Amino acid sequence: MSKLNIDDIRAMSEDQMTDAIAGLKKERFNLRFQRATGQLENTARLREARRDIARIKTVAAQKRAAKTK
Repeated sequence: MSKLNIDDIRAMSEDQMTDAIAGLKKERFNLRFQRATGQLENTARLREARRDIARIKTVAAQKRAAKTK
């Protein structure tokens, strides 16, 4: 996956966000193993994946808060 655009995230449904988070967590897990074994070429991708997860979680929380108003 590449860096996610905030507009794309806002257009996602809750199910799509959940799936995206799960996919990013799997990717992050694999990236950590690659780093540990010395196979990781793009070390910045770890940071991007972590921030993408946070970005999705933030938008999901905003949507939940908007529903309760």
